[in-house]
Amino acid sequence: MKELTLTARDVAVTCARLCEELKAEEIAILDIRKLTQIADFFVLATGTSARQLKAVAERLRLALKKLGAAKLGIEGDPASGWLLLDYCDVVVHLFSAEARVYYQLEMLWGDAPQVEWHEATG
Repeated sequence: MKELTLTARDVAVTCARLCEELKAEEIAILDIRKLTQIADFFVLATGTSARQLKAVAERLRLALKKLGAAKLGIEGDPASGWLLLDYCDVVVHLFSAEARVYYQLEMLWGDAPQVEWHEATG
């Protein structure tokens, strides 16, 4: 039986979709492969409360563990309005609205193309 291997893009899209399921907002995937060696993709999402940020982080942690994605670490705290989940090739940034404006990662990584992650409908 052939083992299923997820690409970094697959992991990033899975993260974005899980964020959407838990009603996170302003979800984006930035393809940073040509800009840096620290990761291949950033997933950005905004939560409406510390409780939601914690729930999204936990859902991602459990889902990615089940998929066999190797976690390097988690930084930040829901109460601070910023969490970072490092999965080597994919780094997930979960923000409060205020922290998202403060850190401005889309502007900082403005040369990174955004990845379309929504499933086609129709």
